Amino acid sequence: MSFETFYQVVAGSALVFGLLIGSFLNVCIVRMPEDRSVVWPGSACPACGTAIRPYDNVPVLAWLWLRGRCRSCRTPISPLYPIVELLTGLVAWLVFRRIVPGPESLDTAHLVAFLVFFLFSALLIAQTFIDVRHYIIPDELSVYAVPFGVAANAVLAWLGYPGAIGWQGAVVGALAGGGILGAIMGLYWLVRREEGMGFGDVKLLAMMGSFLGAAPAVPFILFVASVAGAIVGVPIALVRGHGLRAALPFGPFLALGGFVWLLHGPELLQRWFPALALVLGR
Repeated sequence: MSFETFYQVVAGSALVFGLLIGSFLNVCIVRMPEDRSVVWPGSACPACGTAIRPYDNVPVLAWLWLRGRCRSCRTPISPLYPIVELLTGLVAWLVFRRIVPGPESLDTAHLVAFLVFFLFSALLIAQTFIDVRHYIIPDELSVYAVPFGVAANAVLAWLGYPGAIGWQGAVVGALAGGGILGAIMGLYWLVRREEGMGFGDVKLLAMMGSFLGAAPAVPFILFVASVAGAIVGVPIALVRGHGLRAALPFGPFLALGGFVWLLHGPELLQRWFPALALVLGR
């Protein structure tokens, strides 16, 4: 087997790994808003309570061969389950190709970096679906992950990963992410005397800063999130008939900004804001 072929096999394994993690994310998305354990009990049909057999829990394929219905009671199974699994698998593959761009990058530092930033992406996927459905962002997916982001960047710096920001950069990133969005939230309240966003968004951006650093990642994420939120939110608000004051979760747009930065941020910064990229050394 050539080194290039081996690289493609590892990349394919990353996709399969993502599918498996996607299956677990489905459990998190369903149970976390209800404050239920994501570990115990095992998965079961919510309609009839029958435990799901291991061979009926294979990501994507199980939903297809069951034709989207429970084997026992034939209750329809939401297509969101295979969608989350497919999305997580695709994200794992994209993150792998970004962090480990070729066979020459198949070393410990790059592989550990892939695991770190794929976990970061998985957190974003889970919180996106929870925020869309319940308008909440569980602390387990935001503020509780900040220490991991700091520790992970310390390990990556020790391993010599080129993109590592070190634990100091991670701490500054967390403070900047939470501080900037917290300040915007506070200013909005002073002007309008009402909340413009939930505090969960502040904690989420703090988590993102702990993985990606302060500048230029945090301003870039806010810019992308604001533009995407306006593009999506304004038409929805007008269609709903509530004007521009209709509630819309901001977490998914922050997640989009973070994922865009992870995959293409420095290149887009060079294209959109070359002067700023020059100042920041990007």
